[in-house]
Amino acid sequence: MIDLSGAVWHKSSRSGGNGGDCVEVAVNLPGIVAVRDSKSRNGGTLFFARNEWRTFVEGVRGGDFRSP
Repeated sequence: MIDLSGAVWHKSSRSGGNGGDCVEVAVNLPGIVAVRDSKSRNGGTLFFARNEWRTFVEGVRGGDFRSP
């Protein structure tokens, strides 16, 4: 089990005032990046190796995940 007690969660600046419908990311954990749903903070957390997260973010910025 991964200890999340020290996680510092950040919400996207693009989430706006829609009641928090967004994901939160904690990048301060040793060796991993944690991601959770801000509407269901106790509903589960995804974990990524730092290089996996970096590749994903680069793909998002590069337009790899745009809808057709």
